Amino acid sequence: MTKLQEYFHTDWSAMTGADWVGLVLTVAIFILMVVVYVWVLNPKNKESLESHRNMLLDEDEIKSEN
Repeated sequence: MTKLQEYFHTDWSAMTGADWVGLVLTVAIFILMVVVYVWVLNPKNKESLESHRNMLLDEDEIKSEN
């Protein structure tokens, strides 16, 4: 094995339940983030997302008028 392969070597049989949960959560969150980035950066969704641009500011104006 090269030094790089030794550095990235994983002993899968030595992983505990907590290690597996952490691995699964990390991979799931990474995939979810990629999906969200693709959805947000897709030009077809621009108009839908732009309509919510000032949502927080609009709610503040409504509350201050009451």
